[in-house]
Amino acid sequence: MLPEPLQQAIKKLPEESQLLVQAIVVFYEHHYETKIQKLEARIKELEDQISKNSRNSSKPPSSDEFDKPAPKSQRKKTGRKAGGQNGHDGTNLKMVSNPHVIAPHKVEVCACCQKSLRRQKADTIERRQVYDLPALELAITEHQAEVKRCSCGYVNRADFPLGVSHYVQYGPNIKSLLVYMQDYQLLPFERTKEFVQDIFGHQLSTGTLHNIRQYAFDQLDTFEERLKALLAVAVVAGFDETGIRVMAQRLWLHSCSTAQHAYYEVHAKRGQEAMDDIGILPRFEGIAIHDFWKSYYHYGGEHGLCNAHLLRELTFIKERYKQTWADELTSLLLKMKAAKERAIAQGKQSLSQVTLSRYRSLYEELVQKGLKANPYKPPPKKQRGRKKKTKPRNLLERFRDYADDILRFFYDFKVPFDNNFSERDIRMMKVKQKISGCFRSFDGAKFFARIRSFIVTARKQNVNVFNALRNLFMDNTIAFQLTSTLAC
Repeated sequence: MLPEPLQQAIKKLPEESQLLVQAIVVFYEHHYETKIQKLEARIKELEDQISKNSRNSSKPPSSDEFDKPAPKSQRKKTGRKAGGQNGHDGTNLKMVSNPHVIAPHKVEVCACCQKSLRRQKADTIERRQVYDLPALELAITEHQAEVKRCSCGYVNRADFPLGVSHYVQYGPNIKSLLVYMQDYQLLPFERTKEFVQDIFGHQLSTGTLHNIRQYAFDQLDTFEERLKALLAVAVVAGFDETGIRVMAQRLWLHSCSTAQHAYYEVHAKRGQEAMDDIGILPRFEGIAIHDFWKSYYHYGGEHGLCNAHLLRELTFIKERYKQTWADELTSLLLKMKAAKERAIAQGKQSLSQVTLSRYRSLYEELVQKGLKANPYKPPPKKQRGRKKKTKPRNLLERFRDYADDILRFFYDFKVPFDNNFSERDIRMMKVKQKISGCFRSFDGAKFFARIRSFIVTARKQNVNVFNALRNLFMDNTIAFQLTSTLAC
């Protein structure tokens, strides 16, 4: 509305001039009103962005910077104190019956009267044991093979042990340790070299480290093929992807996980092109657990969505938009999770139809409540592309349209509540980047992905990682054993 003095001045103008001025005023009012609405929408969008953190969205904890939110677990309080509970068996050092070294400490002279006690037998022996490492040094073994010429003229040579093929070489223990430090403990080349220099007083070259990892990578070629074939026929598998830096470029590390297996592969793309090239999803007919990245829906079979992601998004809606349905839906999902866990603890294979129907009805009621609170308002003008909607509306439509995938964990006990088992497998890749910065070559990234697949698979099957790596440099039987059975 124009100020009163200005309106009075317009009334004094001729009629034609009044109509012209009023038309101009209406035009600019509409123009600026539209512009203000756009600016307000943009401000709200930016405020939504800065309100997101690792607790209420899919943003990683590393992006929280200085304003890191306090951890807030979805678990209900039990009322118990932190730490070990009454009756819990503590873990501490225990004496062993056969120590490696016995160091006797004798009483030679009486501390009171100075009488010699050298020949007197001890009344009792007090024992104390110390756990420690032996002196750390590289042990060099020289293998000497006899050469004998028979009277018939034939020269006979004794066989060297398997694997001893060069005049001077490194043995399986040190090779395993170097791969262990780089691909399990995530040390870069330079720090691995410093470790060997500081602990063993031995100097290594970068080329030696590369060649040792190259050998381990080559030894795992068949393991990788068998692992991919095994995962393709899994009943349930989790899929995930994360960005990694290779030669200052962002590539993508894709993963596929089950309870006993993990596979990683580096690719330039994130979506369907990469998934086709990797070759697991095109053959996969089981239940794919993921975080609603739409590329996964290009493949057949059933899907299960990660509810941990959804809980974080509901937290954002609750905090940013103050809508009660988000808090109520969070509570309902957690109650469904708890009901399933109780049923499993009681040895049940599924929940009753009455329970399933009751919880499904509550779920649909809350979704409808949210949709009514967030009605869709079509744009006043036709626009190309997808119509923009509010974040609460987008999330609610996902709860409505993908209800079967969201609640699949409740109907099928083989399906987990979330995709955390896959995210745990991929989390250490981000730690690797924090330590090393990036991979200096694509080959280095491929080495890491394949060797890490072997290491994580070994750990999941309770195989000692160092022993598994040592086996690669000997008879390489463990790689076959790790891919001989499938457990989902």
